Amino acid sequence: MKINKSISWKVILPVLLFSTFSCQKVLEEKPLSFLSPENFYKNEADAKAAINAVYSTLYTYDLYLQPMWNLTMLDDDHVSGADWFLGTSGAGNPQGYWGVDGPWVGCYSVISRANTVLENVATINTNIDATIKNRILGEAYFFRGWAYFQLVQLYGGVPIRLKSLSLDPKASMARSSVADVYKQVIADFKSAEANLLPTSDTKSGEPGRVTRSVAKGFLAKTYLTIASGAATGNVSVRGGKDNGMYTYPKTVVAGLENISSKDYYILARDKALEVIASNEYSMFANWTDMWSKAGRNKTEHMWELQALGGSSFVNELHNYMSSFSTFGRGAMWFTNNHYNDYDTTDIRVLKGVVHNYEMNNAARTKYFYPSWQSYNYKFINGATYANTPATDDRAYTIKYSDVADPTVSRSDAHFPMIRYTEMFLIVAEADNEINNGPTLQAYTNLNTIRTRAKTQTAPANLTRDEFRSFVLAERAREFVFEGIRRYDLMRWGVYLQVMNKIGIGQNNITKVRNTRNLLLPIPQSEINSNTLIPANNPGW
Repeated sequence: MKINKSISWKVILPVLLFSTFSCQKVLEEKPLSFLSPENFYKNEADAKAAINAVYSTLYTYDLYLQPMWNLTMLDDDHVSGADWFLGTSGAGNPQGYWGVDGPWVGCYSVISRANTVLENVATINTNIDATIKNRILGEAYFFRGWAYFQLVQLYGGVPIRLKSLSLDPKASMARSSVADVYKQVIADFKSAEANLLPTSDTKSGEPGRVTRSVAKGFLAKTYLTIASGAATGNVSVRGGKDNGMYTYPKTVVAGLENISSKDYYILARDKALEVIASNEYSMFANWTDMWSKAGRNKTEHMWELQALGGSSFVNELHNYMSSFSTFGRGAMWFTNNHYNDYDTTDIRVLKGVVHNYEMNNAARTKYFYPSWQSYNYKFINGATYANTPATDDRAYTIKYSDVADPTVSRSDAHFPMIRYTEMFLIVAEADNEINNGPTLQAYTNLNTIRTRAKTQTAPANLTRDEFRSFVLAERAREFVFEGIRRYDLMRWGVYLQVMNKIGIGQNNITKVRNTRNLLLPIPQSEINSNTLIPANNPGW
């Protein structure tokens, strides 16, 4: 396992600070401090600095400054965009993307820092609040589990390192099985759940910190991923060139064979129900309020990746996904086929898609979307909006558009790491599978989401496979461009079938994939340095 030696806590790394300023959290970096662990871990301030450094790993060009969402959001059936941006990872060629090694390097950086926190904060017994100490340990357990959860989904079985380099410096370590990695993920999330605090506790920390229910939510997601990966039957997905409904036999995800799908669905449902029963969160009454600056860190945002304009803690989400961009217009949008999968009354496209916008150019060229609804959007308030259907049908999302300064390339868009809404859809999916068909509880939880979206309730009397397919589609409608769709297609074992049914998609973006695309390539530097990983993932 190759981990940059600069991660060792023999050198204290840049620290992420959470502090209040004008109702926002200021994120700053401290300069490097050359201190050994035995001299550094003395009090509560040291412990907080250490865990903040774990959070700070998310704000790198290994993870959420771009690679983590580039390699996932660009690689699904519902995304289209400029060929210069989607031409690598968005076209099934992640090795052509400069950030291809990012998730591996970034996640192991998280793991290394989390291990150091667990080893050293546990030994601080003076000058620290016991509750805060346990919370910090819970955060470290959470992040180690979170990192392994990402790794096992993206790479399959990976080496499990539970000690820092200072305690276990060997570079080579064999890959564990997929099942064993998931066991570690579950163990870490459970430890996090036991140590973290509810959001109502004054010591739970500032917005942007993980809490007890976040750990519960990710436990539910982990159980759901295992359960659906092990399930059998059929899944129907709208797509192909004609946006028809196609049914595919479900493939069991490699490494999850001989696992009881039902048992894990029970665990997923019950853990999601715990989050709902906690009453710590609620859904926004108006779906659009969730994506405003005023809605950040509130009501159903269980955990958001924070950002602050004018600081170093910014990202490129707005620039790539919004209609107004330093590129003129954003480089990615969702497809016309996906747009047409929403009911006409659905607020998530009526208000969640930008129907009239100006390009960021000298002429402020006006565009509308979609071309086939020109009667609604071509003439607005005395202005005429243009559209050339072959090139300009672009369904831009509003999710990352409300930022402090839309004219800059890096801004303060917040990224939703987990939303309360997902708990309802986990219950709906799981209850259907547990009972071999949808129950009243399954329908109620599903329709909670659809009612808020102002769309009709789900059809009655669906079979198990019909309901599972409907929930999969509902997740796509609710979470488009939140980094969930690719994982959903993968865990259901239909990614290859769905992508290849499209072939060449909108804007001539290829969706053709082969079996090697089921996993990302392990960095070549890891193959070269880790003698116990003799070969890369199949096809790479």
